[in-house]
Amino acid sequence: MAGLTAAALAAVGFLAYQASAGAPADLRSRTKPVSTASPSPATAPAAPGSAGKPAPDSLALPPRSGSGERVVYALGDRRVWLVDDGGKVLRTFPVMPSAVSPTPGTYAVTSRTGKVRGSDGVQIEHVVRFAVVDGVTVGFSAAVDGSMSSPDPSRKTGGVRMARADGDALWTVATVNSTVVVVP
Repeated sequence: MAGLTAAALAAVGFLAYQASAGAPADLRSRTKPVSTASPSPATAPAAPGSAGKPAPDSLALPPRSGSGERVVYALGDRRVWLVDDGGKVLRTFPVMPSAVSPTPGTYAVTSRTGKVRGSDGVQIEHVVRFAVVDGVTVGFSAAVDGSMSSPDPSRKTGGVRMARADGDALWTVATVNSTVVVVP
């Protein structure tokens, strides 16, 4: 089992290197690796009729997530993809969902703010707002202190948090009126 884990880690490291080497120079020069993937747990026995089918790539762009240049936010995967106008994934990264989530659908970025204090009291930057749910504005942001803690479920907050480097990348792509596609 330890050998399989080591092999999986080596493969993830190699793929991360390949992804970073193929990134545009402006992203590669100021960011960290594309993602911090960890090996998945041991695979359960295949369901009847599915023998030999590989597991879907957990970092792959979700199907039916729109077309053209967009930001894709997968609620269940807690992950965001930045996609260029040709459908190529420029970057993907994990996020910490807010206490309030938008319903799946297509949205447009409504406003942006460079730095502000979040509704949870944390100083945040690169705020990109795209939805309102029951009076709560939902948007992406990065905590200036780098934290990505779970939101307090008793408070209605709409900040989807990410690492600062990921916030920098999203900020350059998600301008006002940019498309944000939310998938389950």
